[in-house]
Amino acid sequence: MGAPPRSTDDPDDPDEAVGDDGPADATGPHWVDIDGHRWRATDPSIPSSFRQELFDELLRSRQAIALLKATGDQALVEHNRRQTHAAKVALGERGEPWWEPPTPQGRRARVEAAILALVGHRAPRSSICPSDAARAVGGDSWRDLMPVARDAARDLALAGDVVVTQGDQVLDPAEEWHGPIRIRLSRR
Repeated sequence: MGAPPRSTDDPDDPDEAVGDDGPADATGPHWVDIDGHRWRATDPSIPSSFRQELFDELLRSRQAIALLKATGDQALVEHNRRQTHAAKVALGERGEPWWEPPTPQGRRARVEAAILALVGHRAPRSSICPSDAARAVGGDSWRDLMPVARDAARDLALAGDVVVTQGDQVLDPAEEWHGPIRIRLSRR
């Protein structure tokens, strides 16, 4: 299965570089040309099911922004802009270039973005496992990212962005966890 269609530029997205997202001589598999503008390509190593979920969340959040602008609900517009950015970072279209060796900070940012985009896509009644974000970002090396994914889930829970559960119990992010956990979108 090929990659989903590449996202296009959105002048209302503050994280979107309108025009050229790369060097003037950017060519090759790391870049795509859309209407004469160069954009970073989606990371081809993302497993197809996760790539599709991330792409669907990108489209959903963009559509929501367009609809919500008319309502004047700035809080929901900003939430969906954050979701758009998270999906782009998780897809490798923003943040550190996916074709270069990742830094620990870049890998962490991409795992956090994958968590936010995946829980946003599966919300409101569903959740993800930290391994979903690790698989989306780490490919065949996803197991190495499990500690990063669990730590990212904890920090996102401390910030109030997600809720971490074990069975039917909501876990306190300030306490130590053991065993399998699930992550869902916070209802704040």
